[in-house]
Amino acid sequence: MRVAVVTGTSSGIGYTTSLHLAGNGYRVFAGMRNLDKATPLREAATKGRLPIEVIELDVTSQQSCDRAFAHVATTGPVDVLVNNAGIGGATPLELTPEAEHRQMFETNYFGAVRCIQAVLPAMRERRGGAIVNITSIAGLIATPNQVAYSASKWALECLGEALAHEVYRFGVRVVNVEPGVIMTSIFENSQGATRYDKTSPYQPLMRRNGKLFAAGFRDAAQPETVAATILEAITTPDYRLRWPVGNDARGMAAGRPQITDEEWVRMGGELSDQEYNDWHFEHFGIKL
Repeated sequence: MRVAVVTGTSSGIGYTTSLHLAGNGYRVFAGMRNLDKATPLREAATKGRLPIEVIELDVTSQQSCDRAFAHVATTGPVDVLVNNAGIGGATPLELTPEAEHRQMFETNYFGAVRCIQAVLPAMRERRGGAIVNITSIAGLIATPNQVAYSASKWALECLGEALAHEVYRFGVRVVNVEPGVIMTSIFENSQGATRYDKTSPYQPLMRRNGKLFAAGFRDAAQPETVAATILEAITTPDYRLRWPVGNDARGMAAGRPQITDEEWVRMGGELSDQEYNDWHFEHFGIKL
């Protein structure tokens, strides 16, 4: 049986992907930082008679990664790695503490690096395997009010593109899956790094960023759609590097290359709500 490791599995995309892969022929090791949150996944696996083992895996700790992947290795080599663990936040750069900025990179970028380095030597030697990076549409479009999060996802996007080139000759497949707004608990989990202040000079920016997410929630994709996309991305004979998920992600991915960088920057100017809303609908197909 093929072996898959999924990180960040206590809820949302990681939880659903673990169940989906296990239901499609994979022996899944579901990593999560806090095993106190493991009960729902364990119960779902038991109910569905699915081959899932929940393991402690804190991607921000090299020791935790070493222990986790050493345990997985006793079962067999890893065929699929899904780098899903991540944290978010929505705050203008000026108001984002440096420690918070670093923590997003530690989890969203360096966490993926640690896991990739744990599985890649064996994949290269066996000339096979798949690495899935769960990035974000914010990893393709520099997103105001989410500089730290967006930058960390840009970094992961870059890693995936460059790594795909590096390991192509070894038969290792690398894909970037880029969700838009997905109905998960990431927004609840990122409340500490999300700030909204009506008295701030950045308030119009904060409000419009909130409207963008509100629009996404009205037409949000489900974690099941992301899980199905992951399975398709690692099994299809028609390899593709990037896989946007959700109407908002596809609209923004298609629309952003059609406008200049300067046009994008000017959207931060003194526009009326109607002008801003019309512009988003025209270029991205998103109704704010």
